[in-house]
Amino acid sequence: MSTTTGQTSATAVATTAVNWRERHQQIREWKRQKKADKQRKLLAKTGAVVDDDGAADTTNGVTTNDATTDTTAAASASESMDITTTGAETSTTTTDSGRQWTASIAVPFSIVENAQSAELKAYLIGQIARSLVVFNIDEIVVFDEYCSQQPPITDSTDNSLQYDKRRSAMVQMIRILQYLECPQYLRKYLFPLQKDLQYAGLCNPLDSTHHLKTADTDCRYREGVVTNKPAQEGRGSHVYIGLQRDVQIDRSLRPNVRVTVRLADNCDLRRSKRLKGVAVSPDEPRELAGLYWGYQIRVAKSLSAVFGESPYAGGYDLTIGTSDRGDNVDKHLRQLPKRFNHLLVVFGGLKGIEAAHDSDESLSSVEDTRDLFDHYLNTCPNQGSNTIRTEEAILITLSALRKRLLR
Repeated sequence: MSTTTGQTSATAVATTAVNWRERHQQIREWKRQKKADKQRKLLAKTGAVVDDDGAADTTNGVTTNDATTDTTAAASASESMDITTTGAETSTTTTDSGRQWTASIAVPFSIVENAQSAELKAYLIGQIARSLVVFNIDEIVVFDEYCSQQPPITDSTDNSLQYDKRRSAMVQMIRILQYLECPQYLRKYLFPLQKDLQYAGLCNPLDSTHHLKTADTDCRYREGVVTNKPAQEGRGSHVYIGLQRDVQIDRSLRPNVRVTVRLADNCDLRRSKRLKGVAVSPDEPRELAGLYWGYQIRVAKSLSAVFGESPYAGGYDLTIGTSDRGDNVDKHLRQLPKRFNHLLVVFGGLKGIEAAHDSDESLSSVEDTRDLFDHYLNTCPNQGSNTIRTEEAILITLSALRKRLLR
């Protein structure tokens, strides 16, 4: 009896030990998985790849694998530089985390003239800017739907006054759009006090991806302005990027120029005494990291110039016109291509796109406005109001096209 009891006790102890080891192994596995998940969340913004062991694999903030690391690095080193916000296209290697396609909208500046006061004009422009950022629009084209020609200098008639009024509305719209798109910490360096921005403070902030704060240290890209701090010979300029310390870039640029900076991989924004980076194209955050990096502004003298002066090679491969005379978007949405390179959505003014078409002599050979676009859509069928304001039409249309814009 004693022998049997001893064997049973030994077996129980061994079973307990095995269960304890399994439990301990499960706890260790749970902690390792939790750590890996935390690292994935921290590195999600930079496009880093985290393997099963929680190790991160990054190359200049771009998701890579062993087969494509050299290709991506070579493309980053050889890409054409465009440090200004001109909208020039940059040739880069397509990555899984990047976004190569763009979305643009065209809006007539005459909608600003319809506002009753300077405060309402500023707020209206702010509404449009908010719509651009919410739906990741990369370019806004401000065009003249009446194709107004500058009258002679000696002309003091009503035509001259009307032209000055329209030009003033255009300038105000462009200035406020530029001001809102610019990160807050750069505005005092790039925008002096001026009448067009008198009521810009009434506009709601955009809170865009590139409007980074001091505590935002995960993003490897930041917008900055070149300072007048003298640099040593053979070294680049110093750029203020909204932090306590300036970053030194790889080239010398004239002061007071806005520039997009990619920070070095080994640069710790919290601990590094010296920050170093590279001046890159403003398109690189979108093309390589998939980040929305604000919108660019282009001015067109007519509706035809909206299409003909596209900054992209080959122009826009998908154009959409919006009108109450267009096709029902609910029935036509599936006919829109899911893949495109450069999308353009055109909005009309008080009298619609048809008025802009009739005013443009270069488009006189086209009889039907519908023929100017690949798709001509009514994005708010069965509307209860007789008219839809352009700022409202922008939100309605972009919401209807959301599956194509945010794919």
